[in-house]
Amino acid sequence: MNSMPKGNGQATTRLILVVEDDPTILEFLCEILEEEGFVVEPRESADSALTFLEESADYVDLLLTDITMPGEMDGADLANLTGDRWPQIPLLIMSGFETPESAGIKHHASFIAKPWALGQMLDLVENTVKDHSVH
Repeated sequence: MNSMPKGNGQATTRLILVVEDDPTILEFLCEILEEEGFVVEPRESADSALTFLEESADYVDLLLTDITMPGEMDGADLANLTGDRWPQIPLLIMSGFETPESAGIKHHASFIAKPWALGQMLDLVENTVKDHSVH
């Protein structure tokens, strides 16, 4: 059940930066999050996500990233950089191979193992965003 009202003119839109190198998983994740009332910004690499953060970090309510991905940086590097530069953005890490600890993530991060269940993912996203909302 969705507790967030949609389309009621709220000044704050909850934006999730979703970083996943598998296009199928990325598309699926973005679709389910949009159905829950979130705005998503999909990125297929940590490098691309960093570029977005440098321009729009003030609008990001959650970084949801896989750990293992190609490019100059992986998801762990992105999470550490985000925690250093934008500590107000909560981190949600997903991986089928590592944990935030084994990947060397030094900031507090929620974690979900792949493969995850849909309800489990949505609950974790909601709770992570809520836990970091300071009003």
